Amino acid sequence: MQQIPSAVTSSLQKNQIPKEAMSISVVRVAQDGLGKISAVPQLEWRAQQAMNPASTMKLITTLTGLDILGPQYRWITKLYTDGLIRQGTLKGNIYLQGSGDPKLIPEELAKMMKALQKLGIQKIDGNLFFDRSAYAPSVMEHNTIDGEPLRAYNVPPDPLLYAFRTLSFQLSKSRTADFIDVSYTPSLSQLKVNNQMQLVDRACDTWKKDIRFDLDAPTEPRASNSPITANFSGAFPNTCQGVNYNVVALDADTFLTQGFTAAWEKAGGSWAKPPIGKSATVPLTARSLLQFEGISLADDVLDINKYSNNVMARQLMLTLALEKMGKPATTENGELVIQAWLKQAGLDFPELVIENGSGLSRTEAISAHNLNQLLVTARKLPIADMFYNSLPIAGVDGTMRNRLLGQINKFLHLKKKPEARIKTGALADVRAISGYVMSKSGKMYAVTSFINHPNALRGLDAHDQLLAWLMDDGPEPKQAR
Repeated sequence: MQQIPSAVTSSLQKNQIPKEAMSISVVRVAQDGLGKISAVPQLEWRAQQAMNPASTMKLITTLTGLDILGPQYRWITKLYTDGLIRQGTLKGNIYLQGSGDPKLIPEELAKMMKALQKLGIQKIDGNLFFDRSAYAPSVMEHNTIDGEPLRAYNVPPDPLLYAFRTLSFQLSKSRTADFIDVSYTPSLSQLKVNNQMQLVDRACDTWKKDIRFDLDAPTEPRASNSPITANFSGAFPNTCQGVNYNVVALDADTFLTQGFTAAWEKAGGSWAKPPIGKSATVPLTARSLLQFEGISLADDVLDINKYSNNVMARQLMLTLALEKMGKPATTENGELVIQAWLKQAGLDFPELVIENGSGLSRTEAISAHNLNQLLVTARKLPIADMFYNSLPIAGVDGTMRNRLLGQINKFLHLKKKPEARIKTGALADVRAISGYVMSKSGKMYAVTSFINHPNALRGLDAHDQLLAWLMDDGPEPKQAR
């Protein structure tokens, strides 16, 4: 079928997007009694055209990762020391050697502190050193495509990435008085908040525009244990009861040093003196303290696909390079691993361009037809259901939480309701969807669609119309009454 559904066409016209800016591939995925998967094309519109897929590129990275590494794969952060433990005090430095754990968050760091305490350590008399030799220096450079280096989605990869290197401030009007509560995560040992914001009588929807923020932080790496002040000023609406202000404003060494220091103190540990933290490789003479395992790849993939986490996707691609081709990991080697996996799976994507595996790129490209072929192939793999369940559910969670709510309400009376599990993608001039739709009659469709156009922001409705059409069994011939 080459005819675009009329509701999609109307939406494109209404939003001044030419049909030639859109590509669509729809395939019905069926399974026989023996479990064999078959695919029947339903709609191909400019489906062979190479397009920018934005974050739907993460589907290639996560599916490859799940199949090669396995869902139970865990990243290991190794801790070494050049000292000795005597009477509860570790007299010596701690070296952290990272392997790219994408979700080394405060809850995980707290577990690491408990593991250190089980070694008989109550006090640390030494400094912190961070071994990032797992990655090539080039992949850790802070380059952006939009000139916004302080935005959380632009965080570069780091073998010792802690809490996405992002300070998240929670702002809200106090429930008991006329002042503004400011809290933050993760805990940093030397961070103080200077709150000079004024409450104003205003709606909360534009709360960010009148807030002024700056961070007084150390500029020298050896000052990683120096005081930091987060300054807030400007106006804050009195109708806001909880908003997050996320910022990437500290260098990696300072952020990890103060995060580690705070976590150790929170666990009940102490320091002989505030530690300085800096990058260094583990000395050959250092001895192992512990090997800390992070959460499973299955859990990481859930975060990557549900919430479109860019740096987690990039670190997964680098992990493929690290595991298959050794260190230092490079994006080029990660691409080689993915391309080899595609070839082994019988997938030939000549137009595919991979820059970092996250879709946060102006050069990454694939056709709707071939990304849909990946979705069909996924149904044939042992991790098919895990991959399917990692995708955002329309009207329920992730980046699809507020999508298709009206359409879903139409089917509330049905015993078995239709479902759309869709990875989304968005850049300034790109809107993308790719995933699966279970229709009201129980048929499964793989669907991929890209819009590459200056008006792409308005294309969200056209994609929703396409998904609604599939939920309503649009491709199926109507039965004569």
